[in-house]
Amino acid sequence: MVRSDLSLPIVVALLLGAGLLTLSTAAPSDEFVRQLVFVGVSVVACAGILWLGRARIVRWAYPLYWLSVFLVFITRFLGTEVNGAKSWLYLGPLPGFQPSELAKLSLIVALAVALHERPFNSFISYLRPGLLVALPAGLVLLEPDLGSALVLTAIGGGLILTRGVPWRHLLVFAILIGIAVPTLVIPNLQPHQQARLVSFLNPAADPQGSGYQVIQSTIAVGSGGLLGKGYKQGTQSQLGFIPFRHTDFIFPVLAEEGGFIAAVTLLALYGLLFWRLVALAAECPFERDQFIIVGALIHVGFQVVVNVGVTLGLAPVTGITLPLVSYGGTSLLSTMMVLALAYVAHRDRYGDW
Repeated sequence: MVRSDLSLPIVVALLLGAGLLTLSTAAPSDEFVRQLVFVGVSVVACAGILWLGRARIVRWAYPLYWLSVFLVFITRFLGTEVNGAKSWLYLGPLPGFQPSELAKLSLIVALAVALHERPFNSFISYLRPGLLVALPAGLVLLEPDLGSALVLTAIGGGLILTRGVPWRHLLVFAILIGIAVPTLVIPNLQPHQQARLVSFLNPAADPQGSGYQVIQSTIAVGSGGLLGKGYKQGTQSQLGFIPFRHTDFIFPVLAEEGGFIAAVTLLALYGLLFWRLVALAAECPFERDQFIIVGALIHVGFQVVVNVGVTLGLAPVTGITLPLVSYGGTSLLSTMMVLALAYVAHRDRYGDW
């Protein structure tokens, strides 16, 4: 009998605890209570994944994928616009959710099946996994939700690279991307997204507009010092200078009130999470299990790097939240389910597919 590795759920629990502690000072009381409810729902969903097991979930890989694509598609027409993106879907009395978060989970499972024992011998062999990535990422980009589209693209690109890509193919793709980004991607970004790129290069050019978020964020991080200003004592966070302080910009709240020690501790917990995911993937004998775990690593790791990079002024503002820490029910549910799936893939690694 294969023993379960409890290190992953322990690290996840510690990150959840850090997130709830930070949210208790960053979020309004009603949203903090809702986040507690979201944590409970996420735990129940994870228990369901543990009960189903890896084999049964993988059998539903493509139906789950097409369901998520369908939900993202109808969100384009029936969704509710929030912060400039029509990314929220309300179905009757059910609370609103973001189908793009379900798409991240389903894409990992679908690619794990599609990439298994299918080496890239020619450019045609990229067609199937490429379409699996491009369809949800393109639909999400039309909402327009650049952050979620980037996460989906990172998951797809990362798993394709994990499958193994010949260097000559990499060279061709690098050239194509280098041509497409300045000629097709950037010119078609929304005006506020283009403004974010400009403010990333020079936030001081528009300190009261597109550069405001980054300027206030870096002030908060720098003013925290070694030990921070204390719980609920942050001036930037408590006086409302930091926008979206309980979602996209929650890291500066933690850094200001908890200081360098708290910020480094949180990043160390993320580092421990990434290390455990790599170790779990290395212990799996089948590629599909490895792909699932690596997909979870990319899902969480990409968001952590981008979110922290944005708050430190090292990356353009994209609207990507900090996994397991930022407020957001659908995002938390998606992240928890992805990590639960990685745990199950390792637990059932010797079982049948």
